[in-house]
Order: sequence, then structure tokens, then C-alpha cells
Amino acid sequence: MTTTPTEHRAKIAEARNVLGEVIARARFAGEPTILVNRGKEAAVIVGYEFYETAKADAAVLRELRAYVAELEAGSKPDEKSKARVLGEGLATAERLADSD
Repeated sequence: MTTTPTEHRAKIAEARNVLGEVIARARFAGEPTILVNRGKEAAVIVGYEFYETAKADAAVLRELRAYVAELEAGSKPDEKSKARVLGEGLATAERLADSD
């Protein structure tokens, strides 16, 4: 069973004062810090490994979305069925990724 890492929140000015600590938490503990500006989320500091994984995941999702669009444009009923199934699977994966 995996545990969800602690998620920190800090105003940008406060995070600036302890930037080394914020980076260390992201890098070594895998704990992201959400930077808040005027009460709204502005950015997130995460470890480089997480960033690289997220970037690769986004690229895979883009490729799959393009493939689904190609299938949808096809004239064969089998292709449209594949597009529907893949589209539903992608929507579920995207919802799960957004909730993390």
C-alpha cells in the first residue's frame, strides 16, 4: 500500500524565505508545495523525478487522444467502437490524474 505524500501550501513570499527547505521536501521527501498568490494557487514545487514522469504521462495521453481522433474519423464501425472504449479509458485516467 502506498501513502500519499504530505502536500504543503505556502504564500510565495513565505516560501521564498525558506526556499531551500521547500526544495528539499520536494526533492528528498517527495512532498510538493503549492505556492499561493493572493489566495489562489499559482504554482507547485515538485521534485524533478515527479516532473519528468508527469511530462512523459502527458505526452502519452496526447498521443492516445490523437489516436482516438483518428479512429473516430474512420469509416469502419470497429474503429468507432475502439475509439469509444479508448476515449472512456482516457477520460477515467485523466480524472484519476487530476484527483491526485
